[in-house]
Order: sequence, then structure tokens, then C-alpha cells
Amino acid sequence: MSRIRYLLAVVAVGALLAGCGGRVESEGSAVDRDQAVDLDASVLGPPQDPVALIGLWTVAEADGGAGDVLRLGSAPGDGLRLFGRCGAHMGTWRADVNGLFVADLWGTSGPGDGRDCQPGPEPADTWLHHAVAFRVEADGPVLLDDRGGRVARLLAGAKPTPGPDTLASLAEPPEVTDEARRAFAPAAALPAALTLASRKSLLGRWMPVDGRRGGPKAAYVELRADGGWRGSDGCNGQGGRWVAGPGGALLATDGVSTLIGCDNLPVGTWLASARRAGLDGDVLVLLDAQGKETGRLRRDR
Repeated sequence: MSRIRYLLAVVAVGALLAGCGGRVESEGSAVDRDQAVDLDASVLGPPQDPVALIGLWTVAEADGGAGDVLRLGSAPGDGLRLFGRCGAHMGTWRADVNGLFVADLWGTSGPGDGRDCQPGPEPADTWLHHAVAFRVEADGPVLLDDRGGRVARLLAGAKPTPGPDTLASLAEPPEVTDEARRAFAPAAALPAALTLASRKSLLGRWMPVDGRRGGPKAAYVELRADGGWRGSDGCNGQGGRWVAGPGGALLATDGVSTLIGCDNLPVGTWLASARRAGLDGDVLVLLDAQGKETGRLRRDR
């Protein structure tokens, strides 16, 4: 992709983030908190192998997505591609041994194949954003919603046709590497000094605990009940999706950000690199897979 095309994509995503923000209720409303559902054993079941999700899959049994092809690449850096009727969508995904799953789409490359391509909801607004968990069954992985209902079944053997703006390698099965296995290894346990955070307690708008702004605007992260998050590093709008589970498990995706330079605070990176979250009093502590703190945030009252 040329630099001009890349910059246009960044501008488009920035506009999308701004537009999405207008549809979201403000943090802390009674409606938001009543919608929060903790994922427990009744949904997640026994431990799962997230490495088993890496591959090229035909999407089945998905509302509005049946017949599309989903490529879940080796993490980190390989990302997600959804080859659909109206183009190839780009995004990111996360999964862990608890059976948590989260995915987000942040861009589209090229036209589709013309199969019933009609204006309508993007996949991000339909089946994919309902998937918060997974289970590996004998005939392939199944993506689940927060009640344990099936969102989609993934069938092996898919062969997408890349468009003119898609690298041919992205239509090939991804390689399961040792790096990928390490990336999906179980995270360190939450330190005993921290309190387990429920999904409801994570909802809301959080700011750096030291009070730094990070730029002309205040740096913040807002975790929403619809599974999305938005924020700012003090200059640039950011956003993605998140899911929380047992033992303080936390997974979040990060999409394309605007590129304004400033003395920023990378609160979005703190969130996206976290694997666990806990509370130290009223302070939210984010930790990576090795148990190292990525950031501390306080609730914006």
C-alpha cells in the first residue's frame, strides 16, 4: 500500500472512530452497568488452545457472514483478514487459554466478488463483534457470545481469492510458529495484592493515575458495555474491542490511530498489551503476560 493510500486509510478510520463515539452512551450509566455480563465456566468451559484458531476458515452458521473466509494469523503482527462479499476487511484478534476471544475490524481493502453485495451493516456490526469466547470441537472451532450461544462455526479448507489490493501471502494459510505459541501461552497469575475485577467494575472512563494529560487533550480509556473501547493518548483518537474473564483475564484489540505527534501517553497500548487487570483500591492495574505492569489508571469521576 502506498503512503498516500495509507494516510487516507488513517483519516478514514479516524472519522469512523469519531462517528462511533457519537452513538455510545456516556460512561457509568445505569443502563451500561446493567448490561455487563461476567463470563464464567458456564460459557467458557474447560481450558482451550488458542493456537488452534490460527488458520484459514470458511465461516458457517453466522448471521450475515456464512460463506465468508476468515484468516486468523499468527500473533503477533499477522492480524486478521475477513474475505467477504464486499471486500477484504483487515483487523486484529486476541484469544487466551480461558477460551476468551475478541476481534475487531478497522479497514477494508479492494472490492468484493459481487456476491449479493448490497449496502448494509459491516461485519463488525453483526456476527464478529458478538463473539467473546471460543471452543475447539472435533469438526472445528466455534465462536460463542456472552451467553454461550453459537455465533459462528469455523470450517477448515478455505481458499480465498485475494483482490488487487491484497498481498497474495495473506490468502495463504498462516504458519504456526514457536513465536505464536509463546504469544498464546498462559499469562502470569494476578498478584495476590490485587483484587479481581469483574467486568462491571471495569466499565467506565479511566485516566492515568499520575494525572498527566499526555497532550492538549486528556489521555483516557473508556471501556464500554457493548464490548468496545475508545480513548486518546492526549492527541490521537484510539479504539478497539475488549473482553474480560476469570482470574482477572483481559484481552483488548487496538486499531489504526491518527498520527498527530505530541508528548503523548500510550494508554491504548497499555490496554492492548495487557493480559490481566486487577484493582489496587480504586486504581485499575494492567499487567502483561509476564505479570509486569503496563499502566495504572484511576476512574474519571
